[in-house]
Amino acid sequence: MKILAIETSCDDTGIAILEVSEKTEEFSVLSNIVSSQIEVHKKYGGVYPAMAKREHQRNLVPVLIRALKQAKLLNPKSEIRNPKQIPKSKIQKLNSILERESELAKKLVPFLQKHKKPKIDLIAVTNGPGLEPCLWVGVNFAKALSYFWNIPIVPTNHIESHILVNFLPTRPGLVGFPAVCLVVSGGHTQLILMEKIGNYKILGETRDDAAGECFDKCAKILGLGYPGGPIISQLATKFLGCPTPQKLPRPMINTKNYDFSFSGLKTAVLYANRKVENKTKRYKQEIASEIQQAIIDVLIKKTMKAAKDFKAKTIILGGGVTANKELRKQLTEKIEREIPNARYLIPNTQLSTDNALMVAVAGYFKAEQNKFMRWQDIEANANLRVE
Repeated sequence: MKILAIETSCDDTGIAILEVSEKTEEFSVLSNIVSSQIEVHKKYGGVYPAMAKREHQRNLVPVLIRALKQAKLLNPKSEIRNPKQIPKSKIQKLNSILERESELAKKLVPFLQKHKKPKIDLIAVTNGPGLEPCLWVGVNFAKALSYFWNIPIVPTNHIESHILVNFLPTRPGLVGFPAVCLVVSGGHTQLILMEKIGNYKILGETRDDAAGECFDKCAKILGLGYPGGPIISQLATKFLGCPTPQKLPRPMINTKNYDFSFSGLKTAVLYANRKVENKTKRYKQEIASEIQQAIIDVLIKKTMKAAKDFKAKTIILGGGVTANKELRKQLTEKIEREIPNARYLIPNTQLSTDNALMVAVAGYFKAEQNKFMRWQDIEANANLRVE
């Protein structure tokens, strides 16, 4: 089975092609292309949905071409002078599907005119959660391809995809359940109990800012740039494991529930920064180290509590913030020390951030569960929940 996957939930345009052996359930990555919009949004210090939507419209067809070419599935039609034209009725239908994405339609129709249907068995697309204008671009693009190529389609949950990408190198039968999953990114911070693939319960989540959002906002307060997570992590390296004069709160770290709150940490950084007149490089390194450690302390404490309370056999991480080296290192050490019999799954750092390969993996399991949908019925849902 070959799966074409599409991801546009935020500011990364991703398309991947995954081949799955139905006998052995082994995954072969044929391509995984991501077009980042960081440079577009950097000067604004965050993602602007309308701008991100525009960039997705510009990027999807070029990214699709690159993904198909890398997978050796790009098949140009015979170079004759007058290739068979797409029937007018089909062009009208494509334009109708892409009514809200007119710029994308202008790129897609010529592509379909020039290329044969690739040998793809399934289309998977993120339909939520995320930024709604961005989600709709990917959803409508997937619907147009499903209609024109007559390929089955499954919608996937962005959060579930971050979890299931961990099964890319690991056969599902080797993973013990229940599993506790920490999904932590710019838009989400959730602890999820996973009884099996496709069966989830949210144990706790942020009540305000997500952890990645807190990184970004703290970096903005300190004048460090965007995205904040990698910048703060880099500055913090000089003081790893060392006490600093900067002391910040760890919101909700000792509560009995599994919820998070990072807005108070951001506010504490704002007030602390106002008191410092000479904001030297050393000061920024010190406070960056403390910001990073405060977030890590809370994430680890809550994750370990959930893992112990629910007797988790596996702990799974996912989301962009899990690319943070210190979070990975400290959580690994904590698990090995306190629950050494638990299995620990964390994706390759390149697969922690948004990408379409994780969508392809989730799409495969959706297909296994026969959760296909008619392309006409798929809609974007910015507030989609795992369940």
